[in-house]
Amino acid sequence: MEKVFKALADKSRRQILDLVKDKPGININELTEYFEFSRFAVMKHIKIMENANLIVSKKSGKEKLLYINVMPIQYIYDRWLSKFSKGWASDLAELKYSLENSGEKMERELKHIFVIYIKTTKEKLWDALTNGEITKKYYYNTELRSDLKVGSEIKYLRKNEKNEEEVPVYGKILEIEPMKKMVHSFEFRNDDKPSRAKFEIEETGDSVRLTVTHDGFEEKTETYNMVVEGWPLILSGLKTYLETGNTL
Repeated sequence: MEKVFKALADKSRRQILDLVKDKPGININELTEYFEFSRFAVMKHIKIMENANLIVSKKSGKEKLLYINVMPIQYIYDRWLSKFSKGWASDLAELKYSLENSGEKMERELKHIFVIYIKTTKEKLWDALTNGEITKKYYYNTELRSDLKVGSEIKYLRKNEKNEEEVPVYGKILEIEPMKKMVHSFEFRNDDKPSRAKFEIEETGDSVRLTVTHDGFEEKTETYNMVVEGWPLILSGLKTYLETGNTL
């Protein structure tokens, strides 16, 4: 958290965070155009924000594309703000999630990236991601059902007030490598075309790094805007459950 607060304490870094949030996939050269200081200075700011896990970079050819990772800000909200003032929630949500939606066609790939570190093992994390009895504890009370084979259906089911089953999220398994990776198409019950959710697991010390990448968007659809709010809550609930045995 000290790295996060240090990164957010600087006005220029907050502006960089806003720009990366509003223009996912922006590169360093594009960012530099918004500031009077040098490209080198921008790179130093980016490095601090990467160390705080607020920005995630992805290589695309010779370019380094930048994406916001809202999970550290979600931690701040979960740990402090939600306990003291519900009134702050809307302001923080705007900081975390508000995305410019001008309706213009984006040339760069639209995606959301979420990175979270959980003090657990890759086996326990994999079980939590694929065991329907566990997903009910953090994934909006939905139960995952799938045989986890490439080409098979994957559904997240829950009971409504009439005790009838409904399927808020569904798709097909595209790739799967136990304890390492799961990729599936992602559909809500709306008119949006299928997108894609990818889970990647990597051991790091006594913790596990989970990266969730949600991409496959042709434009800023309803799904694109909804999942940027949904995933942080799901992943925070997953982390809380695995580290404490409790639910959010």
